Amino acid sequence: MDTRPAGLEEAAKRLSVGTRQWVGRHADYLGSPAAHAELPTTPHVKALLQLALLCRFWGRIAPTDVDLVVPAGVVERTWARSDFPRLVTADPRYARQFQLMYAALAPAGTASDTHSVVPARLEADGFLTPRRKNPYLHLESRFYADLAGVGHQLASYRELYADSLLARASALRVAELDVCEITHTVFHLSEFGFRDPGLTNGERKRAVHVVESLTEHCVRQGAWDFTAKLVLAQYCLGADPLRTPSGAAGIRMLADALSPDGAIPGKSVTERAAPTATPVAFFRRAYQSTLGTALAMLIVFGGRSGGLPTAGASVMGSVR
Repeated sequence: MDTRPAGLEEAAKRLSVGTRQWVGRHADYLGSPAAHAELPTTPHVKALLQLALLCRFWGRIAPTDVDLVVPAGVVERTWARSDFPRLVTADPRYARQFQLMYAALAPAGTASDTHSVVPARLEADGFLTPRRKNPYLHLESRFYADLAGVGHQLASYRELYADSLLARASALRVAELDVCEITHTVFHLSEFGFRDPGLTNGERKRAVHVVESLTEHCVRQGAWDFTAKLVLAQYCLGADPLRTPSGAAGIRMLADALSPDGAIPGKSVTERAAPTATPVAFFRRAYQSTLGTALAMLIVFGGRSGGLPTAGASVMGSVR
């Protein structure tokens, strides 16, 4: 018996198709000289790294999806650029973490001497050891070091979970929790839903309760970007967000927020792009939340029996 509310499956499909198509249409801009001139360096580099992460999982789930062709091409060309390693290290606050992500997310077949030198450099300066990392950065470093296939001295995932905010979150109020820290801990423990997060049954149930409570909280606040992360986190913990009340509410909210061209037009209701926003301003407002929603729905649908939804123009025409 299907326990999903009427119309939810269609809303989720519109959301998945619309956001993937938007990313496909706008990826070329992200890799263009115009974006290099118009976007600040650090957000631009971060956006390209996020695109590479999306393409990695997109390629695993739906390698023949026509909407993947342009984003994957942008990532391949970006990693082949001789100036990109310099841009990755331009901001000293993020240089080493960005370098690790750059090495980990190199597309298949594009590895070069530059990609192989980065892990050795990070190992030499101690970045791939525990040092004085906070638990969240330590876990993120472990995840990308493993993804890059490089040796390290970082703690085990079990130890990192024990030190995480997620492990003690059930004793805290929802308002005290950092959504990004909670969700990314789930993502890194579970490889974005592609492996068991390694939690006991009791730990998993507590984590699901925390994530569902946070989802309810973020839906009430109209926090689109956070809600997309939490919908994905529910899936990574073994729940079906199309069947949990909070997941269903989050998906409906995101589908209602979808613009006619498939974008989530900002991080939240209060941070949405203005109707008068220039194309560049709209892109900067919409990119992260749209890409995050595309990733969430890609993985949620990729793990379900029906597979990834595809549709023609009529789907986008029915969003509003």
